[in-house]
Amino acid sequence: LFARSGSFSNHRRLHRNEKRHHCPECNKGFQQRIDLRIHQRIHTGEKPYLCSQCLKAFTTSGALRVHLRTHTGEKPYECKDCGKMFCQLGGLKVHRRVHSGERPYVCSVCEKRFKGHANLITHKRIHTGEKPYRCTVSFGAFCQLKEHQQCHKGEKPYSCSECGKCFRRSFDLKMHLNTHSEARPHLCSECGKSFRRAAELRIHLRVHTGEKPYPCSVCGMGFKQTSQLKVHERTHTGERPFPCPDCGKTFKDKRSLLTHQRVHHK
Repeated sequence: LFARSGSFSNHRRLHRNEKRHHCPECNKGFQQRIDLRIHQRIHTGEKPYLCSQCLKAFTTSGALRVHLRTHTGEKPYECKDCGKMFCQLGGLKVHRRVHSGERPYVCSVCEKRFKGHANLITHKRIHTGEKPYRCTVSFGAFCQLKEHQQCHKGEKPYSCSECGKCFRRSFDLKMHLNTHSEARPHLCSECGKSFRRAAELRIHLRVHTGEKPYPCSVCGMGFKQTSQLKVHERTHTGERPFPCPDCGKTFKDKRSLLTHQRVHHK
């Protein structure tokens, strides 16, 4: 039931999906005028909601409310399967796909599927070559840029609780933690070889399938892993980022440098 006829009219538009209010900048339609006003802040840059802790500004009170949880540590959304907590409902929805196996976002180029839309956007840059985040080197994802910048600062904020070893990236810490565990639950159905991580098994399976999903944009040569493609691309660019500390000779990859260093350390 509705107290006012106007409220009832607005509610009926939800069912008809009627969008009467259009943005003069981009023509996007909205069912209610208030939604249009909030949207227009994207174009005007207006951010009237200020965080009292760090002074970061937001376009909506809801966005500020979610942000404040980074200061309070509040995580009101719990996964019923594993108990993991989240500060945003959207984060919980994406996480649930870990348990359901759902991957609704499909790459139109290679048909690889992803749990989250952001993961798909980052993946597509493999095909387009776009690297929108720049240091002196360009990166396809903002998180990669942030992690890279720690190289310059010498920061290693991720510490292993088992042995105390520190790492620059959270991913490197996760990889390292596997060295403390003997479990190899991911088994290759072709040859029986086992792996600690599902990603390692996926890469290994390409030995059997012959799949090489990462092509060189210059010569078309295909590679099983992005790391192999990066090393190969240096044959075209001439980049040799690994210098020998003893004689200054440079190399395309770390393995070649380590092999060379044996000359000095005999």
